[in-house]
Amino acid sequence: MKKFLIIDGSSMLSTSYYGNLPKSVLFAKTDEEKEKHYKEILQTSKGEYTNALFTMLRALISLHKKLNPDYVAIAFDVSRDTFRRTILGADSYKANRKEAPQPLKEQFIAMEELLQKIGCQVLMDKDYEADDFAASLVKKFESPDLETYIITKDHDYFQLVSDYTRLWRVTDKDKARDMQQRYGLFAGKDGYEPIPAGIFEYTADIVYAEEGVYPENIVTLLSITGDSGDGIPGCKGVSSAAAPLVNEYGSLDAIYQAIEDCEGNKKKEKALSDFWKNSLGIGRSPLNALKENKETVYLSYQLAKMKDDIPLTQSLEDFALHIDKAALREILLHYEMNSLITELKLNE
Repeated sequence: MKKFLIIDGSSMLSTSYYGNLPKSVLFAKTDEEKEKHYKEILQTSKGEYTNALFTMLRALISLHKKLNPDYVAIAFDVSRDTFRRTILGADSYKANRKEAPQPLKEQFIAMEELLQKIGCQVLMDKDYEADDFAASLVKKFESPDLETYIITKDHDYFQLVSDYTRLWRVTDKDKARDMQQRYGLFAGKDGYEPIPAGIFEYTADIVYAEEGVYPENIVTLLSITGDSGDGIPGCKGVSSAAAPLVNEYGSLDAIYQAIEDCEGNKKKEKALSDFWKNSLGIGRSPLNALKENKETVYLSYQLAKMKDDIPLTQSLEDFALHIDKAALREILLHYEMNSLITELKLNE
């Protein structure tokens, strides 16, 4: 069966950057202190930063050796001012994230250009995020005849996991090992083979075990719990009740229909709260909080849901992996990555 690898390029490059920084930069307390040590970051003799480029290329080589995909797509974020801010008006969305440091910014541009020059399909647009492209790719191409793999560090991709789409989530090696032990995933067991170090594969059942709901309900869960890292507000004080409610009703509309069926009648509302307590194990009733924050909850749903209908013009064959080795060799020479030239046997 053919394999399609979808890579969250922004996540991978950022992880590569911070994972290959000198300690003087990594542990500096202020931005000014960090900037003083930028010269210690891996760079070419001409002063072009390469720590993230080199680390990400090594990761891509490792992935290729392990998975040997037939098709590859790499998606990048371009701006924070996507439709979630411009159309939905959610100014708080990802507002707490710091601007990328200059050495990383420069390598984003370099990596995007590098991938395009060697023949990879790169997807990016100021109105969408990398995960929107991933969702749209899955929606368009997912099938029983294609094994789709998504690699990212971000947990919001849980919503894309299915019988045909696997999530390879990047984490540290110890956590990946712990997760494998927790779920009994060992070499040779039921055909399982270890995937690259520092990556854990999520199935629908593992998403449920970790998050309390199945992938198709992740967006509804996030609309109630919120996500402080992404600036998704959710409904305050309802996080522990979210999963039981979502599993019971299946959608926000159904949850709010149950509330509206009470018609504001105190006895009916108490009966509903008692049902939630006795049947769903919800101690403190979230009813009033849900009523007061309905608009915010529905906005949170829109913020958490990946846009899966970006009009992609490419066919699956457009993502077929055909690396231009001559172009790759020229680029690696430019960035003085001789070890990669040797590893990939590009001198021959």
